[in-house]
Amino acid sequence: MRFTLKQIAYFVATAETGSITLASERVNISQPSISSAITALEEAYGIQLFIRHHAQGLSLTAEGERFLREARGLLLQAEEVENAAMVISARVAGPLEIGCISTLFPLAIPELLTQFKTRHEAVRVSALAGNQTELFEHLRAGRISLLLTYDMALTPDFEFIPLAVVPPYAFVGTTHPLARRRSVTLRELAEDNFLLLDLPQSRDYFLSLFRQAGVNPNITGRHQYIDVIRSLVARGEGYSLANAQPKNTATLDGRKLSYLALEDSLRPLIYGIAILKGLRRTPTAEAFIALCQELLKDKPLPGTR
Repeated sequence: MRFTLKQIAYFVATAETGSITLASERVNISQPSISSAITALEEAYGIQLFIRHHAQGLSLTAEGERFLREARGLLLQAEEVENAAMVISARVAGPLEIGCISTLFPLAIPELLTQFKTRHEAVRVSALAGNQTELFEHLRAGRISLLLTYDMALTPDFEFIPLAVVPPYAFVGTTHPLARRRSVTLRELAEDNFLLLDLPQSRDYFLSLFRQAGVNPNITGRHQYIDVIRSLVARGEGYSLANAQPKNTATLDGRKLSYLALEDSLRPLIYGIAILKGLRRTPTAEAFIALCQELLKDKPLPGTR
């Protein structure tokens, strides 16, 4: 594009006043800037827009008259775009793209979406589940506006709004020798088969718990889906660890699990909202963050105990 909206505005002001001096006063810019803008337009398109009359101001050429009609239309469209942007930025409406780490998604997002849609009917929310690494990239690329996740591997380009602490726990099948216990230590579980949630950052966190406890896990399976692990554990394949404890103890195939608190002094996770630092939040994004704080701040997740 060989012109700017400022150049067009300066040209229109000059055409309507017939004077660079008067145009300068109208748009509150210096006369040389007005002259430079007009010259730049004429040189860019190889046309003469004005006839300069010595001591009598300016008059439009035939080409200038046609250019003025189009320029006025362009400025009107630009004003409409600006007005639309101001309306969008001032109300809770339109689309909102959010992300959520896959292990939290079924526990938190359904209730959040239901509540948000009830309060803000003009908003269309799209929610994306995934692992932390891929969701961070979606956030950086602007494909999502915010992310519900854990405080794992946060980098300086993210702002994190904490919501609640979730300590780790173990789960076993109901036929496991420790199933009737309320709590255990990792040392008591260490020799049993451990099924690891093998997702970026998640695997590092769970393995760090064993290092904190001074024991080595007997890893016999690595899986990327928590429901797969829950089903295998319920069938007696071993045990696993997690943080968000579902209300439902049944697996997808109907078998039961026992949840056990960990007696070790282990680092819990904090779940919250990650946003790109420095990014201006829309009223729609602010409204969703406010809802998360209302429903989740220092409270259990909707689908957990």
